[in-house]
Amino acid sequence: MLFVAATVVTILSCASMTTMSAVPMAGGWLLSGIWLPLCGQSWLETAACFLGMWLTMMVAMMLPSLIPVLWRYRLAAVEAGACRPGQLAALAGTGYFIIWTGFGLLVFLVGAALAQAAMQFHSLGRLGPAAGALIVLIAGLSQFSDWKAQRLTDCGGGSGALPARPGATGAVRTGAALGLRCCMSCAGPMAVLIAGGLMDLRLMLCVTLAVTAERLLPPKSRIASATGVVMAATGLLSLVQALG
Repeated sequence: MLFVAATVVTILSCASMTTMSAVPMAGGWLLSGIWLPLCGQSWLETAACFLGMWLTMMVAMMLPSLIPVLWRYRLAAVEAGACRPGQLAALAGTGYFIIWTGFGLLVFLVGAALAQAAMQFHSLGRLGPAAGALIVLIAGLSQFSDWKAQRLTDCGGGSGALPARPGATGAVRTGAALGLRCCMSCAGPMAVLIAGGLMDLRLMLCVTLAVTAERLLPPKSRIASATGVVMAATGLLSLVQALG
């Protein structure tokens, strides 16, 4: 039910973004309004709106690969004699998304700072398309690294299991630790989503499928490499077009 609700809200949010005015930038690209305060809106309100949108997106994108891990955590809690294993699993999920919310705050701070710099300095604004393409290219190449393979192993995915720590605090800590590992594992695909358009529904779906497949479908290393080929090729092509 939570996944369905988050998915519906995310789709509606993406549709509403088409009605928001974007800022034309030097270099022929558009700066999304999610990084800037609307008329009469403070920066605090802008950050709160972004984080609300971000958290809803992350629930919709990450739950497909998180649910099997939480289910195994619940079974481990039952075997450990926990009185309310379902509640502990829910608390672990809460800790997981707390970390993703913190990651979203970091994304907003960096994105807002870059947006302000691009608006104030036209020379930086012209670099927008090339910089975005370079980010996608680097993200694609990172999919082939040993670091990526290790992060996927640490993240759990289809075969991992979370330790059933006692108590509510232990459950939240367990979920937060998993969230931190998964944030690092998803760094490449998420960089593509942010650079390509955070509210692009089609791109969001592609990243969700890639992240879910990496974690749940063996062998993970080949899946990560396959997505890396697509990402790197797209980044290289976009970089050539931007420089041209």
